Amino acid sequence: MYSTRISGHVDAAPAVVYRALTDADAIAAWRVPVGMRGQVHEFEAREGGRFRVSLTYEVPGGTGKSTARTDTYHGRFLRLVPDEQVVETMEFETSDPAMRGVMTMTTTLTATAGGTEVTILHEGIPDAVSPEDNETGTRMALDNLARYVTGPTT
Repeated sequence: MYSTRISGHVDAAPAVVYRALTDADAIAAWRVPVGMRGQVHEFEAREGGRFRVSLTYEVPGGTGKSTARTDTYHGRFLRLVPDEQVVETMEFETSDPAMRGVMTMTTTLTATAGGTEVTILHEGIPDAVSPEDNETGTRMALDNLARYVTGPTT
């Protein structure tokens, strides 16, 4: 198991970014890597609340962790600090023991001139998930988040 930390700047206030972290429709729109589509099955944005999300490959050759083309994960919100931080635990729904294990994702929002610095710390990532893939997916999600919160949907 390993950890990664990825940061990026978003041209929106922390309150706007926080709403995108705690809204099911927003999650389905931005927390999806390029070439995939998202579906939120369950989403209770409160401390102790549960969520379940599927990401399905739309591009040829995509291999899922849960089924042939889909990654499904579920988890709980551990900590919600409005406009500052979201802490989630999650795990893949998979029969592959190399992909099992509870991961923690801490998203911290720091107000900056002209927006928010978003830092995502992933802890407990299974070694079977390549660090490069994790970093690429996280950067794609951050880029999507930046577009989502500055676009016409806010």
